[in-house]
Amino acid sequence: MSQNNPTIHIIGTGVSGLAAAITLKNTGYNAQLIEQSSSVGGRVKTTVQDHMKLDHGFQVLLNQYPAAQEFLDLDALKLRSFSPASIVFIDGKKHVIGDAQRDFSYAWSTVVAGVGNLGDKWKVFTLSRKLKQKSLTDIFASPEKTTLSYLQDYGFSDKMIQSFFKPFYTGIFLETELQTSSRMFEFVFKMFSLGNATIPAAGIQAIPQQMAAHLKGQILFNTTVKEVVGDSIHLSNGETLKSDFTIIATPADSLVPNLKDTEKEWHSVQTLYFDTDEHGFDKPTIGLIAGQNCLSNNFHFLNDIFENHPKVISVSVVAKHKLSNDQLEERVRKELSEQANLSAGDLIKIIDIKKALPTFESIQYAMTPTETQLTQNIFLAGDQLSNASLNAAMLNGKAAALAVIAKIEGNQLV
Repeated sequence: MSQNNPTIHIIGTGVSGLAAAITLKNTGYNAQLIEQSSSVGGRVKTTVQDHMKLDHGFQVLLNQYPAAQEFLDLDALKLRSFSPASIVFIDGKKHVIGDAQRDFSYAWSTVVAGVGNLGDKWKVFTLSRKLKQKSLTDIFASPEKTTLSYLQDYGFSDKMIQSFFKPFYTGIFLETELQTSSRMFEFVFKMFSLGNATIPAAGIQAIPQQMAAHLKGQILFNTTVKEVVGDSIHLSNGETLKSDFTIIATPADSLVPNLKDTEKEWHSVQTLYFDTDEHGFDKPTIGLIAGQNCLSNNFHFLNDIFENHPKVISVSVVAKHKLSNDQLEERVRKELSEQANLSAGDLIKIIDIKKALPTFESIQYAMTPTETQLTQNIFLAGDQLSNASLNAAMLNGKAAALAVIAKIEGNQLV
């Protein structure tokens, strides 16, 4: 290894791998990124079809993520912010519940909404105030319980949990029973209280595309890694690359021999896109379907998000089921009609994401550099190492890069 010019490879060009490469480049080291597909982004993807922007799953960027401030030019992304309110549909009735601290126009609709009681709505206010003041360090050092237990212990009524918190956070955590760690709930609630859920004007994949623009000439596309052993990267085409340091910014269980059979479980989601004659909500807003036994969870209108976009409804299905695609299409169309009085037209596309978010028994904010080192030559990155968020993905990529830099420069890992 040349001390001044070590060979560094990064496997995967999701936001974690890209953050690792940017961190290395900013310190004077260039890495070769290896990507099995033809584009960057990993799970952060957008399909452009007939002038429609179809994100793979309902993905948003919380603009108060610390890592977003560090790695992204938020102004250049031309972010479209969702309103600080949700419209909850229960058996054909519409209830608007919002954050009056950020937009006072939602105060009265929230008070009269048939979602929980006045005590519940006061508790939302006190919880927001509390978590705004609670540091991220304290949040991720707090004892863990399930989100459901956390909400119950805070005193929220069962009606509030079932009609608001469950549908809202099911769409974020991609699990229907609020079993996700209370640390993650506090973190996400704090981010929502401080800022907005946003989508770039070009779709969610604009995030990794912007990051990749800093790495021109460093990405090897359409190249599949078969195995990583020591300082050797074995490709599926039979070629072997020598690498002083390799950052695996994708689940490593199938690539590293001693990690095989340790694969994580993942949450899945299906996103259905329908054309429609509906005008939309007039502003970017998340709709929640809270009727009992509904498969549809959350939806929004793409024409509310993107300028001059065809009228399209995006619906997320998180609950497990055994329906065929045709049966699911009809079920979702029926639920939109019965629960929200909305008419869905022809199905445009179903995007089925089997590995949408990793599951965790316990979560942390981000990896430290020393925690990313697997062997003398191999380092790990990705959101699956700490918590399922774009913030964690970027910070874990940065941590792996800092670990590599410390090894190169002979510094002590911390």
